[in-house]
Formats: sequence, structure tokens, C-alpha cells
Amino acid sequence: MVQLREIEPQLRDFGVQLFAISPDQPSKLKETIDKHQIHFPLSSDSDMAAARGFGVAYKLDEATLVKLKASGMDVEEASGQQHHMLPVPAVFLIGGTKCLIEFEYVNPDYRVRLSSDLLLAAVRSLFK
Repeated sequence: MVQLREIEPQLRDFGVQLFAISPDQPSKLKETIDKHQIHFPLSSDSDMAAARGFGVAYKLDEATLVKLKASGMDVEEASGQQHHMLPVPAVFLIGGTKCLIEFEYVNPDYRVRLSSDLLLAAVRSLFK
């Protein structure tokens, strides 16, 4: 989200509105907004309805839940739910009068994020 925050002015120049969705419950979103100084909308998807709708939700196995909790990430506490799901990090560019997905980047390796340059190139080609 920090990367998106940094290129938000350039995206706005193309008429692109950033909108982020988090698996955290609404009461946790303020922490994220404050921590990353986010000025674009951030919505809660704690029930994972949007993630499922976009096809990016996955269920964590018990060993992964234990490992995450030991590292300080309590999925149940963050989401306020017991579904034990997270979204694969993804970026979607939605446009046109029919609001179709014009570009998507989905990578199951959460450490590999879409580069700002690639996102800006996609925006330039789609929303010139």
C-alpha cells in the first residue's frame, strides 16, 4: 500500500481512483491507515466475500495458522472471523462504462508485488 500511496498522484492524473480492500475487520483498518498514511479508500472484507468474488481467497491450513500466530499475526483476531482465509495479493484495474476488469496482477507469493512502473504502464495504455 505504501507503493500505491507514492504513485497515487500520477494515477489521479489519468483519472484512476485507488481503492483498497483488506481482510481486516473495520476496527483494525484505522491502524493500517495511520501506519501507512493512506489517503485513499480502504474497505474491510473480513468475511472474504470480495476476495472470493475476485477469485483470490484461500484457506490457511492449521500449521500455517500456528506459524502466523507465532510470528504475531492472528488471522482470527485481525478479521474478527473464524474462516481462516486470506486473499492472495492482487491489483485490478477496472474501467469503462461496463466496469470490466481491464488489467489484473495476482501473485501467490506475497513478497512479490506489482512494480509501480508496470502499474503505471498498464494505466497509461488503458486510460490514455
